[in-house]
Amino acid sequence: MFVKLKSLVLLHKPYAMLSLKLLRSLPLNSNSLHSFLCSFSSLSTPINQSSNEETTFLFNLLNSNSKLHKSESIYVSKLVLGITSPEKPLSVINFFKQIGFSQTQIHSIIHQRTQVLFSKVDKTLKPKVELFQQLGFQGSQLGHFLSKNPNILIASLNKTLVPSVEVIKKFVRNEKDLNRVLYKCGWILPQYRLFVANIAFLESCGIVGNQVLIILKCYSRILIEPQSRIRNYISQAEDLGFPQNSRMLVHALHTLYCLSHKTFEKKLDFIQHFGFSKDQSLRMFKHVPALLRSSEKKLKVGIEFFLHTVMLPKSTLVSQPAILMYSMEDRVFPRFRVYQLLKSQNLCQKLPSFVTVLSFSEDMFLDRFISRCKEKAEALVIAYKGHCLEM
Repeated sequence: MFVKLKSLVLLHKPYAMLSLKLLRSLPLNSNSLHSFLCSFSSLSTPINQSSNEETTFLFNLLNSNSKLHKSESIYVSKLVLGITSPEKPLSVINFFKQIGFSQTQIHSIIHQRTQVLFSKVDKTLKPKVELFQQLGFQGSQLGHFLSKNPNILIASLNKTLVPSVEVIKKFVRNEKDLNRVLYKCGWILPQYRLFVANIAFLESCGIVGNQVLIILKCYSRILIEPQSRIRNYISQAEDLGFPQNSRMLVHALHTLYCLSHKTFEKKLDFIQHFGFSKDQSLRMFKHVPALLRSSEKKLKVGIEFFLHTVMLPKSTLVSQPAILMYSMEDRVFPRFRVYQLLKSQNLCQKLPSFVTVLSFSEDMFLDRFISRCKEKAEALVIAYKGHCLEM
């Protein structure tokens, strides 16, 4: 709020310093803020009685129609001095209501991008809304999407939004996927030129097709980073053993983008505390780049369990670190209870290694190790649910 008012004040330089000092001294309540605005207006530009009445009228309407905080309603009212009527802001609010936006969503849009209130509904807002309705966004979901990405409402429809959507369409399989991808990466749409240039650069590094889709789904913010920064991430990945055109490059890029250099090194050091060498920890990262995005708590529980309970050699974790990515509570612990029971009672003639057991799908695991052992099926189910064989 202060930043918005500061911008207004600085338009009137003779009174800038005095007014800013006065603003800082005011408590943020509607009465003092309204008095400040009115006094400031009288210093800068003569305001006739009708414009004062108009501002008060708009303030009351905004306050009752959009549920804005009083100070925000005053600010918006101040902006429209000189506009002949409050019809445009109110038509925008009513339009959002009619297409199913909640009060909270409307408030969020106005709070982040006040200029949306002064858009022409039929000429500007409606065509943009219709674009996303045609792509599967409706009602509250559309409201949530636009309230999280309000820049979409002030971007050019034909020069920015439509071309952005067309680019993303090239990487998805169907309209349902397109809806999901757009929902996750909506913030990049208003920055068409930047993200298209960055996609072209990544494609030149061998990140193409479904790999670009991974970026759009998982870490699309990288696409609106300066290209120099992306080049630096690619260079770091190459130094760590991920050459361009490698299918693992996109996953290494994800980790390097999400972690600072300090955090990256800290995670490697953390793994080494369990007796792994620097080379071994880097090999684990090369096999599964997402490993370093796991929390230290998850890594600790997993490493200790596999080394001290399952009694796996370190070499197994180095060569197959993907087992550290499984959910311990939902997959590893329950399957190990069943595995122990099968092994102790010799219920399975050819019992594979526990690492192999972890790799089976849920249906395959239940069918092979519980359903087929009919005589002990109940005990195995109980073990699987965690009511026996405490860890």
